[in-house]
Amino acid sequence: MDSIPKKLYNIHGFDSRSNLELYFSDKEDMVFKEDFLTFPLMNLHYVFSRGFICGNLLIDFSSGAFIHHLYSAANIFKDMIIMKFNEKCSMEVRRWHGDRTGAFSWNHTKTSVEELEGKSDQTQDKELNLKASIKHIVTCNLEEENLAHPLVLPLTDCVISAGLLDVISKDEEDYMRNLGKVSNLLKIGGHLILLGAINATYITAGADRFHWFTHDESFVRSALSKLGFVIDYCAVQRRRNVSDLIDYSHIYFIAAHKEK
Repeated sequence: MDSIPKKLYNIHGFDSRSNLELYFSDKEDMVFKEDFLTFPLMNLHYVFSRGFICGNLLIDFSSGAFIHHLYSAANIFKDMIIMKFNEKCSMEVRRWHGDRTGAFSWNHTKTSVEELEGKSDQTQDKELNLKASIKHIVTCNLEEENLAHPLVLPLTDCVISAGLLDVISKDEEDYMRNLGKVSNLLKIGGHLILLGAINATYITAGADRFHWFTHDESFVRSALSKLGFVIDYCAVQRRRNVSDLIDYSHIYFIAAHKEK
């Protein structure tokens, strides 16, 4: 397996539907439920229910075409912009957003969030609320100074980045540069929510293996500190599955605010 060449998420083609089916579906043989569904949903519900993250505009800066991590955020942010670096991922999200034929079903995650919030009898409202909050789904170019080009965005109150920095960054220097671009989207006092995997080297989608920047929790903490962030909340969970689709030891969730 180590001899298989690794592709780059933002450069080579990415099978967005395969990614959803392998890591985020409700199939019985989907082994990543605890790590990629339950863990982020519980932590997102926790931080958004505490009231210290607020504002009007949220930017989602995540890999793949998943949207389940935005349900709790939609309780607070009435305007959301989803930024993707892969057109297939943008198309997948648009298919769901527009209720088009063949859209991936997120009913299982929607129900989970409603249960966390104690509102399991209002699952349809939860999805409609999220869709109403999403104003733009944009395919971006990482090389552009303005990542949202041609849109000109105001500084945002919150950015969620799940997995993206890990798959677009080749090394530590690249990670710092990309994290800096994310920081530039935020107001002073705005919040960044990071979700990622520790000690990973690759992730599989379809027939392809994609690069994953290998790092640990201390590196992420140091990177955030260097760019003027203060961590408000952090949770780390040891891997709870057995699979060769992706090699990681832990997953983490960090919420931090931009102090300078």
